[in-house]
Amino acid sequence: MSASSEEVVPVATDGVEKIGQAVEDIGAYIRRQREGAEVSLRQLAKVAGISNPYLSQIERGLRKPSAEILAQIATGLRISAEALYVRAGILEPRESSPVLDAVAADPDLSERQKQVLADIYESFRRGNAVDGSAVESAAVEDTVDHAAGRSAATDTQNVST
Repeated sequence: MSASSEEVVPVATDGVEKIGQAVEDIGAYIRRQREGAEVSLRQLAKVAGISNPYLSQIERGLRKPSAEILAQIATGLRISAEALYVRAGILEPRESSPVLDAVAADPDLSERQKQVLADIYESFRRGNAVDGSAVESAAVEDTVDHAAGRSAATDTQNVST
């Protein structure tokens, strides 16, 4: 070893190491996605509304991006923000499903539309897992009402007027 090189000795605790690893993982994942999409660092930074140096630091694992920044990067890469959230350790991974994977991969849907479709699909799956059509019907109605921005109280008011 030469006199100019330094040995790095890890002194972090397991929790700090895991956070550091998640930051490196998300950065490497973003870089792979960017390179796979053939988008330059500058192009992605511009679309995501962040500086080139900041994006470079994220990709090298030196910075931990917020959920908002991850959403902006996901939009720039035309991938699911949820995928970045899971990689960053913000969300737990969902159970894999070809339907949810197809929804997440559809570039013509907004993030909000993808989330509503995923919620409705999950509601149907939960309803089918429960015995009794009344429970299934109520779960589907709740999800459709939620997706449409209605509540049971609003519907009751509309009926009584």
